[in-house]
Amino acid sequence: MPKNVTPNISLTGFDSIFKSTVKSNTHEEIVLMPLDELLSPDFHPFQVNDDDEMNRLADSVKKYGVREPGIARIKDDGTHELLAGFRRKRASEHAKIPYMPVIKRKMDDDDAVLTMVDSNLERREKLLFSEKAWAYRIKMEALNHKGKKSDLNSVDVLVEQTGESRNQIFRLIRLTELICTLLDKVDARQIAFNPAVELSYLTQKEQSIVADVMEKYEIKPSLSQAQRLKKMSQNGKLTDALIDKVLSEIKKPSTDKLNDIDKYRHFFPPSYSSKQIDKIITSLLRNWQLEQNFVDKEDAA
Repeated sequence: MPKNVTPNISLTGFDSIFKSTVKSNTHEEIVLMPLDELLSPDFHPFQVNDDDEMNRLADSVKKYGVREPGIARIKDDGTHELLAGFRRKRASEHAKIPYMPVIKRKMDDDDAVLTMVDSNLERREKLLFSEKAWAYRIKMEALNHKGKKSDLNSVDVLVEQTGESRNQIFRLIRLTELICTLLDKVDARQIAFNPAVELSYLTQKEQSIVADVMEKYEIKPSLSQAQRLKKMSQNGKLTDALIDKVLSEIKKPSTDKLNDIDKYRHFFPPSYSSKQIDKIITSLLRNWQLEQNFVDKEDAA
């Protein structure tokens, strides 16, 4: 299988597509590389999910191939590290195409991080909170490590690139201080962004207790609850019992609701819980509402 598709092709306009902060050579080479030779970086913040969008991309790759090359870093040991094109690689695997086109570049660790972050931020329209948070953090760290000489410091580079405010960037980066369990809940919208930022100031042990209590009561912490937990943690007064006490307060409104269900309990078997009864009543009311809407439409006709 030939590897060179178009040797020594000029790619002077390619960086304008990605708007990368890394300067590339004016002459580079696009090559077809086997997928199993494109190694993943030790860490990259961008998720690759086998969802409907991936299925559509795989169908496109099967019909037309990968129409835009990824970017691969040539490491000192001669191996190739994929920096841009994670989804295209996965789509190629689904399409059973064992290779994809990439641009090969020689670069150091910091430039590799910048290339990976810039290309993915530019290509992906929707990013999870965790993806943004880690992408912003590792890019700022890479810029600071390089000692970038510019009128803009590392956070200003991100402000200019993303359109986010300085404050919002720092608040997003705070999310990287969350334990994985809580950060996953932020991505799943089980914790709102503002409470999540406050919870990021808790110790890892305290955060683990928060996650356990959330599961116990099936609740989402409010902003005021998260702020209280943060203040107690910073004062060294936060205990497991206090975490439970503060977060359990959110159960009070639902408790009243479940008490109202008791008057319907005699219609149900003794083994049915309040939640089961509530679910059935809600379902019956929803069906009744749909029937009423249908009747109204008939009457209106």
